[in-house]
Amino acid sequence: MAKFSRLQVWNTMERVGLIPLFYHGDVQVALQVVAAVAAGGAKVIEFTNRGDRAFQVFGELIVKAEKDYPDVILGVGSVLDVGTAALYINLGANFIVGSVTNPEVARLCNRRKAPYVPGCATSSEISAAEELGVEICKVFPGTQVGGPEFIKAVKGPCPWSKLMPTGGVEANYENIKGWFDAGVTCIGMGSDLIRKDLIAKQDWAGLTNLTARCLAMVRQARGQSLYSGFEHTGFYPTAEATGEAIAHWYADTFGFKLLESSGGFFVSGDGNGRMEIMKGDVGRLPHVAVEVSDFDAAVADLQAKGVELLDPVSSPASRIVYLKNPDPAGHTVHIFSRR
Repeated sequence: MAKFSRLQVWNTMERVGLIPLFYHGDVQVALQVVAAVAAGGAKVIEFTNRGDRAFQVFGELIVKAEKDYPDVILGVGSVLDVGTAALYINLGANFIVGSVTNPEVARLCNRRKAPYVPGCATSSEISAAEELGVEICKVFPGTQVGGPEFIKAVKGPCPWSKLMPTGGVEANYENIKGWFDAGVTCIGMGSDLIRKDLIAKQDWAGLTNLTARCLAMVRQARGQSLYSGFEHTGFYPTAEATGEAIAHWYADTFGFKLLESSGGFFVSGDGNGRMEIMKGDVGRLPHVAVEVSDFDAAVADLQAKGVELLDPVSSPASRIVYLKNPDPAGHTVHIFSRR
């Protein structure tokens, strides 16, 4: 039984915009690939049904992945027939992808509430798949059927169609921007991302960095920002004033809301941003919290830039991680993501 619902899968595909896809016959190597791209910020990963006994590899892979990477949505690609689809769904596949459209597979996936992303190469095939309840259609092979110009031509009369090209999607900004400018919902990327040379060298850090860079290119192509702005600035008590006195002064003077926690106070108004006033560490320089739209992608992006990070801290309300070194003025900096 799938761990994630259809809505969760479709929404995550659309939100993240990039689905890495790969096959490897060694379950340990496959798990390393999943770990590497997940560390780079990938949330949805497609394991392709392309090798002998691939279902056995996937059966072990998904059990381990669900335990070690519970936020990762793992599905199966290259599924052509209903029997194979049923096998993988019973193993726990969260979605099924095909290089062709099979109505029997679509009906099975609908019955089991599993997302089906079938391969389509014409506007008629896309329309027929949508009649079967398909939310996102895979345009395959992406380059050979016309590339971004095909996407643009289909989206003109059918702007509601959600398309994911696979085949010919490259790990460079010009290519990625061309697809998103044409109107794709997300992109599937195989050998240009899950590169054979990186796997052969077991360069998992290189694969993580490449994933982070591709996700950054997706966000740039969409006009999205990974670093949203300053979530809050943190101040500390001084010899002259306690944290409580500082917090109440801002709340009373400007009519701001005041929220107390075990470590300090948050003061905020109706606009963007907050002020945090700590109870301890008298005389310490202020700290800065930068809000991010995707915590894992931000961590991967900073690490790819060579920024050293401390251990992440999670709570029911947020996730944060401090940069090991302060800014040039000595201010501590951490990134912040609301759950």
